[in-house]
Amino acid sequence: MLVPNKSIKIFLNRLIGPVVFIILSYSIYRQLLQQPNLHGSVQHIKEAIYGSQAWKCWLAVALVFFNWLIEAGKWKLLLHPLETISLKHALKSVLGGLAIGINTPNRIGEYSGRALYVSEGKRMRSVSLAVVCSFSQLLVTLFFGSLGLLFIKPEATGWYGTAQAGICAITLFCGCLYFRLEWIVSAARKIRLPGKWLQHFMILQTVSVTILLRVLSLSVLRYLVFLCQYILLLEVMHVHTGWWNAFWLISVLYLILAFVPTMALLELGIRGKAGILLFQAFSVNTVGIYAASMGIWFVNLVLPALAGGLVAITHKIFNIKQ
Repeated sequence: MLVPNKSIKIFLNRLIGPVVFIILSYSIYRQLLQQPNLHGSVQHIKEAIYGSQAWKCWLAVALVFFNWLIEAGKWKLLLHPLETISLKHALKSVLGGLAIGINTPNRIGEYSGRALYVSEGKRMRSVSLAVVCSFSQLLVTLFFGSLGLLFIKPEATGWYGTAQAGICAITLFCGCLYFRLEWIVSAARKIRLPGKWLQHFMILQTVSVTILLRVLSLSVLRYLVFLCQYILLLEVMHVHTGWWNAFWLISVLYLILAFVPTMALLELGIRGKAGILLFQAFSVNTVGIYAASMGIWFVNLVLPALAGGLVAITHKIFNIKQ
C-alpha cells in the first residue's frame, strides 16, 4: 500500500474535511426540496417548536446528545482491545464517521469513516470492530421489531406468519453470531483469505463476552432513546396513538428500515410512507405522521452528521512527521 508523502498528506488533511461538509450540506438541501408535504411538515414543526407542547419537541432534540453519546460509549468499549481513546474522541469518531457514511448505501461508509479517527496502522482492524458496533444495534432492532410484529397482528397466518418466523430465525442466528465472533474468523480462514486480510478479522477474537454484553446493553438503552424521541415528536405533532401502540409500531418501522437498502439522506420518503401505512390504523393525521418522521430524521441524522462534518474540517486524517 502506497503511503502519501508529507506534502500530499498536508493537502489531503486540509481538503477532505471541507469537501465532506460541502457535499453533505448540499445533499441535505436537495433531499429536503424533493420531499412531498414539505410545506405542511415544516408548518407542523414550527408549531411544535413554539406551541404549548414545545417542551416535548425540545426534549426530543436534547436526547440526540445522549443518543450519540451512548454510541460513542459503545465504540470506546469495542475499540479498547485495539486502542484506548477518550469518550470525547470516540464521540468525534462516530460523528465524523456518520458525516462520511451518510451518503452511502445503508451508511456502510460509516465504518471506514470511523477508522479515519483511529491511529494509522490500526485503521483496517478497527473497521471490523465498527461493524460489530453496528451489528449490536441491528440485533436489538431485530429483537424489538419481531415483538412488534406479534403486537400488530398476534394471530398471524399465511405470508405474515411466515415473515414472523423468518424474522425470528434471523434474530436468533444474529444473536448466536454476535456472541460467537470467532465464527467469522473461522469462515475467513476456510475461504483462505490472504494473510494481510485475515489479520484484520483476528481482532474480533480479542473482544470478550463481557464487552459484548455491555455493548448490547448500551444498544438497548440507545434504542429506547430512539423510541422515546419518536413518541415525543408524534405527540407534539398531534398523532395520538398512545405510547404503548406507538412503541410497537415504531419498532416495526425501524425493522422495515433495517431491511430496506437505501441511503440515510434518501430514506426520508421511505420513513414517511412506511410511517403512514403503520400509523393510519390509529390516526388519520398523515401530515403529522410525516412531520414526525421528518423531525426524527433531521434531529437524529442530519444534525449529528452536520456536526460530524464540522469535526471533519479540523481533523487531520494523516499524522505529519516533522
